Amino acid sequence: MKSHSNQLADQLCFSVYNASRLFIKFYHQALSEFELTYPQYLVLMILWEKDEQPLHEIGSQLNLASNTLTPLLKRMEHAGWIERHASESDKRQLYVCLTEKGRQHESIIFTKIQHCVSNQNIDLNFLQETHRMMQQLEQQLKEIIKK
Repeated sequence: MKSHSNQLADQLCFSVYNASRLFIKFYHQALSEFELTYPQYLVLMILWEKDEQPLHEIGSQLNLASNTLTPLLKRMEHAGWIERHASESDKRQLYVCLTEKGRQHESIIFTKIQHCVSNQNIDLNFLQETHRMMQQLEQQLKEIIKK
């Protein structure tokens, strides 16, 4: 009997990839009425934790380069969720902050997502344990990549 399978379905990386895609589809159900994508929702979450942050800090938290983040932020600004402005002390540094719309929708969006989760037969203890394990896996992978 083989101890290592080369079958795609047996690969952890493929399971993580599929779970990620399914999470995005799941969140899309809650976010579609706000015309938000999952990455845009993540930006809002970062700004709800701490408003007015430099672009590079948001990119760092999301592990996104500025050339990926900038078009996403432009769409959010055009939709009225955020504003971008240059720093007074260093015009090269761009700051991102919530608009009134972005602030007002925080509890509405969180409530919508909570309803999506609570309407499913999802074991919250299982989700919490899986989250803990994924954080451990993420940390181990970060350490491996640094070597």
